[in-house]
Amino acid sequence: MSASFPTAVPSFRSRIGCDTRGGFYAAPQRYRLHLSPSCPHCLQIAVTHSLLGLDRVLPVAWLPAVPDAPDGGYAALRPLYEASAHQHSGPALAPVLSDNWTGTIVSTHTPDILRDLARRFDGHGLDLYPRGTEKGIDTVGRLCEQGITWAAQRAGQSGGDVAARDTALATLLRTFGLLEWRLTSQEYVLGDELTLGDVHLWVSLVQLDTVHRHHLDAAAVHRITGHPHVWAYARRLAAHPAFGSHLDLDGIARGHHAHCRGMEAAGAAVQIVDWKAYAPRNESVRHPG
Repeated sequence: MSASFPTAVPSFRSRIGCDTRGGFYAAPQRYRLHLSPSCPHCLQIAVTHSLLGLDRVLPVAWLPAVPDAPDGGYAALRPLYEASAHQHSGPALAPVLSDNWTGTIVSTHTPDILRDLARRFDGHGLDLYPRGTEKGIDTVGRLCEQGITWAAQRAGQSGGDVAARDTALATLLRTFGLLEWRLTSQEYVLGDELTLGDVHLWVSLVQLDTVHRHHLDAAAVHRITGHPHVWAYARRLAAHPAFGSHLDLDGIARGHHAHCRGMEAAGAAVQIVDWKAYAPRNESVRHPG
């Protein structure tokens, strides 16, 4: 099966508060994001960071596409992990939101990081986490994780239970049917405004086409492509600079090959979206390593 890019266990889950009464509060240049171009969680954060225009407020440190430490983590992140947890065991993985003032980790938990970026920093007036949409955004997140990512991984698993793979593919197709129905009549997944739900969904679609598709058979991929509004939505968002500028296709491929334990199937030859049309021309310059 296709292996997901490993993510840090969310042992660091501090939050950024709204004022100086909290231990962590929003201040220009205080924090730093540490992201890898091949990690889908990092891609969500990078897109959100760009949508909010936080380059000058919250710098980003880009890590290699493939972890460079013997334990599968990143050597550059090891000091942060060791400073944040006594005798930290396990790999030092991305994403990380760190505090420059204390030299420690604020959070490794993607949903919390995304919410704090959207709520605690002045993001050019763009509200990606509007009041009243919290449950809807959480629902989209679960739909992406279970109905797209997990289902695609399970449907592409080589060997094993055929019935389980068929059930997973049916789950994936039901999810696409629901998304197709929603996107037929509205511009974004929750209505007429772009939210964090769209960031999560778009990254899930990118991962499906650039990673999980390689382990599906051609018939399954053709059935997935039969949702024109979903894929038109994916292309439309890819054309937005905040989305497409972070497409590192080479990095995604290298990350996939470094962790994949599955066999390639016929679906690998059936590309759904020409992501190269939206990715930066020189990806290695933007995301070195």
